[in-house]
Amino acid sequence: MTALNLVDTDPAELAVDAVVVGVYAHDGGDTKLLLASGAESVAAAFSDRPGGGLAETLRVLGATGAVGEVTKVAAFGAVAAPLVVAVGLGPEPAGAAPAAETLRRAAGAATRALAGSASVALVLPLSDRDAPTDDELTAGVRAVAEGAVLGAYRFAGYKTKASATRRDPVRKVVLHVPDAAARPAKAAVKRSGTVTAAVARTRDWINTAPNDLRPPQFAAQAAEAAQAAQLDVTVLDEKALAKQGYGGILAVGLGSAAAPRMVRIAYEPAGATRRVALVGKGITFDTGGVSIKPAQGMWEMKSDMAGAAAVVSTMIAIAALKPKVAVVAYAPMAENMASGSAYRPGDVVTMYNGQKVEVLNTDAEGRMILGDAIARACEDEPDYLFEVSTLTGGQVIALGKRIAGVMGTPELCDRVRDAGERTGEPAWPMPLPEDVRKGMDSEVADISQVNAGMDRAGHMLQGGVFLSEFVAEGVQWAHIDIAGPSYHSGEAFGYWAKGGTGVPVRTLIGLVEEIAAEG
Repeated sequence: MTALNLVDTDPAELAVDAVVVGVYAHDGGDTKLLLASGAESVAAAFSDRPGGGLAETLRVLGATGAVGEVTKVAAFGAVAAPLVVAVGLGPEPAGAAPAAETLRRAAGAATRALAGSASVALVLPLSDRDAPTDDELTAGVRAVAEGAVLGAYRFAGYKTKASATRRDPVRKVVLHVPDAAARPAKAAVKRSGTVTAAVARTRDWINTAPNDLRPPQFAAQAAEAAQAAQLDVTVLDEKALAKQGYGGILAVGLGSAAAPRMVRIAYEPAGATRRVALVGKGITFDTGGVSIKPAQGMWEMKSDMAGAAAVVSTMIAIAALKPKVAVVAYAPMAENMASGSAYRPGDVVTMYNGQKVEVLNTDAEGRMILGDAIARACEDEPDYLFEVSTLTGGQVIALGKRIAGVMGTPELCDRVRDAGERTGEPAWPMPLPEDVRKGMDSEVADISQVNAGMDRAGHMLQGGVFLSEFVAEGVQWAHIDIAGPSYHSGEAFGYWAKGGTGVPVRTLIGLVEEIAAEG
């Protein structure tokens, strides 16, 4: 992990490999680029250079100030750092600092572009005033710190030969603040280190090859990490799952030689008056089973455990942050394979809560393991339940690759949306229509796994409707479908690397802290 520190030394005098300043976009004409606040001393050091100083040099080099655009300038002794880097912040906001997400993306783009550096200083505008309030300072430090560390992230991978173009992540980032000893800034950077470590752990698990992370291995690693954080951990193997009646988890795991698991992780602080349940889908690889998926792109199904990875990592962060709210997480894990022992379309499965489910599509396996886990989580009598899963391709069709779908109790869905907006992990509430549920009535069981009459129409909604059947009365709940935003298959941008993104770890942490503070 990239180390985080604070500094209040004059940026022009910082002995680092590169100093990063912000620049606002110009209109494409002759207007000069506008350097963001914090860059004054660096700009002054370039003022006696021929050609018009730092801003004009950046313009000549092609800088436009677009968000995340990185332009490098050799300092040649003008400042202590050998390299000055300008990162775009978009148009200058009127009377305000750049939005938190703009800062995250800018910081992430800068640290990724500076891979191979030992130390980088970020001098970005944390507020629109010289003496920011504690809240402004905290928000700015969190945004820049998160973006910087997550932008620097690189999965260790499996390469056996060094690549000439591959550079190690930035080892240390220092954030320039008005006062490095200020308690709000120190608390913000400490929290950011905990949060980004949780996101990086999630990304690492998602990016791991599926032959190295089958259910027993995933459960063992999750348990080891949670125990190291001094959390209470229970792992159910296939015998315990059978004894306790987890029919959905067992059915999905039938086709694999690697038996399923369920991991329970509990954080129970003294004096907590509220309870939160977290549930995450842990399909370590999804072939679709007998209802097999197309071969194209199937390798990305190693990411079908992103929900479980996010939930486990969130619990480890919670153990460090110590909010005064009880949180219990359930991570059901299985491998959905096609074999002679796999479950079939037409099977009827008895779930943990006793409901009989008619299976119509073995590729709708996530809802089977989640139904069991949700029913069990409700036995803990939580006030709120958040379930996270790469559940449906329908989420991607409806909302794209960067916006999660959220269904459940309307008020709680709105809280998820608001928390996602604050953290840069957008989510959008979706309905649970009665006509979708009516089409899931089964002739032979209590409910069908999918709505056969709708085929794949409204498939995201079908998943949410099915899961609602396993939520106990009186529990506020939200199902967060992250099929798109959990895995980024394109080129890196902002603070997203190619591969696992770690969505929605930061949202979940924010929600738990909010509930601890406000209820």
